[in-house]
Amino acid sequence: MDALKIMVVDDEARMRKLVKDFLTVKGFQVVEAENGEQAVDLFFQQKDIALMILDVMMPKMDGWEVCRTIRQYSQVPIIMLTARGEERDELQGFKLGVDEYISKPFSPKILVARVEAILRRSKAVQSDAEEVGGIRIDKAAHQVTIDGKAIDLSYKEFELLAYFMENQGIALSREKILNNVWNYDYFGDARTIDTHVKKLRSKMGEKGEYIKTIWGMGYKFEVDA
Repeated sequence: MDALKIMVVDDEARMRKLVKDFLTVKGFQVVEAENGEQAVDLFFQQKDIALMILDVMMPKMDGWEVCRTIRQYSQVPIIMLTARGEERDELQGFKLGVDEYISKPFSPKILVARVEAILRRSKAVQSDAEEVGGIRIDKAAHQVTIDGKAIDLSYKEFELLAYFMENQGIALSREKILNNVWNYDYFGDARTIDTHVKKLRSKMGEKGEYIKTIWGMGYKFEVDA
């Protein structure tokens, strides 16, 4: 798995090195920028920044302006660093969409802990919606779209599709599907799954072919290359 990429933006080289060293030890890849303009340029060049650590007071473009610019295009998590601990600065930061606010001087270990916590939280939010092969499932909204068109699924069909998509490429026995989608306390015939799969495939149209039958065992969700 590729290391998550974090951008550290600060006009002090010593501060950038300190933060970079602690993040690198934790397995993160670090991209550095020494001013706001460079940060914005790098952000749009890289396209895969997982989180930004952004100083407020910088030449050319300050942290607020960087945040304002980035937020027009991205909801990437942003941690703001500042030497000023005034409440109005924090309020301004949160209004602009800052995720965390840390005043200097700070403990690098605490900063890394905040980074890890935000990334876990960010991943949890993102996991509410998943898209594979043109199928998008939004758990929070309980909606499924295929190639941008909404499809109407029953509660169990929705749960079944979500389980398949979470276990792409894995052979799933009927018993395992039953235990996870219908819960282990269901005592009915495991073949009830076949009925639900048949209806689900029908509603999915051509995409229904992604649900492969494994004869004598169960099913596997696999998107054709």
